[in-house]
Formats: sequence, structure tokens, C-alpha cells
Amino acid sequence: MMIGEIEAALRARGLSCIAGVDEVGRGPLAGPVVAAAVILPENFDGEGITDSKALSPARREALAARITRQAATALAYVPAPEIDRLNIHGATLLAMRRAVLALPIQPVFVLADGKFTPKDLPCPAQAVVKGDARVLAIAAASIVAKVARDRLMATVEIHFPGYAFAKNAGYPTSFHKNSLKKIGLTPLHRLSFAPCKALLG
Repeated sequence: MMIGEIEAALRARGLSCIAGVDEVGRGPLAGPVVAAAVILPENFDGEGITDSKALSPARREALAARITRQAATALAYVPAPEIDRLNIHGATLLAMRRAVLALPIQPVFVLADGKFTPKDLPCPAQAVVKGDARVLAIAAASIVAKVARDRLMATVEIHFPGYAFAKNAGYPTSFHKNSLKKIGLTPLHRLSFAPCKALLG
């Protein structure tokens, strides 16, 4: 199935205003989970839009600017304390739900990346495995979310130097894990994740 076919099938059923939602930041030891929801206009030029992980930072930035200029978009953040309270699965679904609810236009249908859909959405939803490679709006959401999270982590490095957050975005690189042992935890760290939890004792 080519990217965009699922959206085309929904539009053929008379459904317009379809939102794609995706999240980034499941794996880091620090920082929030960030979700983006995107409603693309029907005439949107999808050239270059694909899974954000397959794009260079510069390309992601350029595409995110085009998406946010032409589409209805919203972002949502679930910080480390909520991740620790809910678990990472619950936090990702909460971020997705918050992003959909924050859209300036209410969608009539939501396509969510992964195996699960957020609860209590205002409209029907469908989970799409590998959605960022199959649904144009999900791919667009993955780009917007990735750019937003990377920018945030670059900013917090100013306040929490020594972890290379601008470079590793909070992911468990060797440098980050060594910095944890040398400097310790910050308020950004997820205390329920094993490398951080080990330092609590």
C-alpha cells in the first residue's frame, strides 16, 4: 500500500478533515514525549513527506515549516513526571489525545501511528502500524513532533549542561549515561527508566 491510500479510501467514503497523529520520544531517558496532530488540506503536495527518522535535520526543519504553514497542526507534551506516573505507553497515548484535542479544527476521523488509538477522542479513530510510512498525515505529524522535540531538547541544554541534550535529545547514548553517573539526575530525567532508577538508590 502506497502512502496516502488509506486517506484516499476514507475520503472516498465521504470523510474529509482527517487528522494524522504521531509521537516522538518513547526511548529517551530525559525529556517529554511529544505528539503532533496534523490535518492536511486535500490538495497538499506530499513530495518529500515520509517518516521523520528517514530525514536529515535540515530536511525535517524545511518540511515542518511547510506543513505548519499549510496545514492545521497542534502539539502536546507529556513531561517526565507524568511518564513515570503513567508508564511510557500511557504517556504516548495521552500525548496523542492532547494533540488531537488541541487542533484548531475538529477532525471527523483520526489515524494514529502504531497499534493503539488514544481513548476519549471526539471522533472515530484507526490505529495504523507503520503509519508514518503509510499515511501522509501521520508522516507529517512525525516530522512536526520530531522538530519540536529536538528544538526543546536543544533549549534545555542551556539550563542543564553536561548531558549533550542538543546532540542526543535525551536518548541513552554512552555519553549521556556516563554524564548521569558523573553529574546525576535532572528534573527532566525519567525516574522509572532503568538507568535513572539505578541512580536513585
